[in-house]
This record gives sequence, C-alpha cells and structure tokens, in this order.
Amino acid sequence: MVINSLGYNLNVFINCPFDDGYNAIFEAIVFTICDCGFTPRCAKEREDSSEVRIQKILEIISECKHGIHDISIAGADPKTKLARFNMPYELGLFTGCKKFGDEIQNKKSCLILDKTPYRYASFLSDIAGQDIRAHENNPQKAAAHVRNFLAQKSNRKIPSASIVWERYINYKRVAPRLAKEGGLKIDEVTFRERLELISTWVKIETKTHT
Repeated sequence: MVINSLGYNLNVFINCPFDDGYNAIFEAIVFTICDCGFTPRCAKEREDSSEVRIQKILEIISECKHGIHDISIAGADPKTKLARFNMPYELGLFTGCKKFGDEIQNKKSCLILDKTPYRYASFLSDIAGQDIRAHENNPQKAAAHVRNFLAQKSNRKIPSASIVWERYINYKRVAPRLAKEGGLKIDEVTFRERLELISTWVKIETKTHT
C-alpha cells in the first residue's frame, strides 16, 4: 500500500466506544484533534455494508501515524455481563502494527485513556508500565490529554488545553446554526458532516481574528 506521508503524519486513529453515553467525550476528542491541525479517523467515517469491518479498521490504522485509544468502557456489559474487547483489541492491532510493520508504521505513537488511574491493571495488565491517562469520564479532561499529546507531535504552536476547550464551547454554541444553514440537524449529522462543520467553524474563527 502506498501511503501519503503528509496525510499519514497528521492522521489520528480514534479507538473508542460509540455508545450514546460516551458521545460527549467522543465529540470533544474529535474537535480537539481538528483544532490541533490533525485529521480524526475512525470506523464511523465509512458506512459501507459491503466492507468487512475489521479490514476497514486495519486499513485506517495503517494510514494513521497517531492513535487515541480509550479503554474506559472495556468492562462487563450490564446486560450481557460479558466484557467488551473491541477497544483493547484495536489497541493491540495498532501497537502490533507499530512493532512489526515497515519503516513508516514503526513511527506510530499513541495515547491510551482510561476512566481512573491504574484501573486497566485489573483487566489489561500487559500494558502496565505504559503512560496511561485518566479522564474520569470528563470530556474536558479527555480533550486536555489529547491536546497535550498532539502538541508534542505537531510542528506548529498549539494553544493551551484551556484555550482549546474554550474554542470547543464556542463551536458548540454555533454548531446547530451552521448545521441548519447546511440543511442538517446537529443531532443527526454523520461523522464526516461533523468534521465539515468543525472545519467551517475553524475557517470562520480564523478569518474573524486575522
């Protein structure tokens, strides 16, 4: 596979739950990645029933230098009483790609998020010793961890976490209007449409302050 190096260096794979209860954190992470000048990538970007899901995920992982892996909802499902392995599994795919891939894949880096410090030791002890960040189910804390991680990977100056969060709040205020102007409802937008809304807001905000 031929990979565009510029796109690869800016692509960030998001491995997280897609539950309604996690949506506030997911949206904050997506905005933060965009606002830091990177490109969010995840399984939600392509809705195609003809694709085998794991092949799609592997393809996206191969195109991303960076990864955000949230394992906070890897515990037992309250209905089935069974553990949820998707997030740890995709984290393993990402790190395996870094370890055994070619020279491009060897350059991968990732941020691992969990609910509380050291909780992961009870169900994923193999990652003990790695730098895990806890967000305590708080979107602002999750966004701050993502911003700080990407700031170390960026070639440009990125505003402090508190400023990025203020920008996110401002975006949230106008997002419904931007969606409506585009013939959309903010609570029904797809992943790609959300990225377009964020991009539109960033362009407007940049023009306003130049």
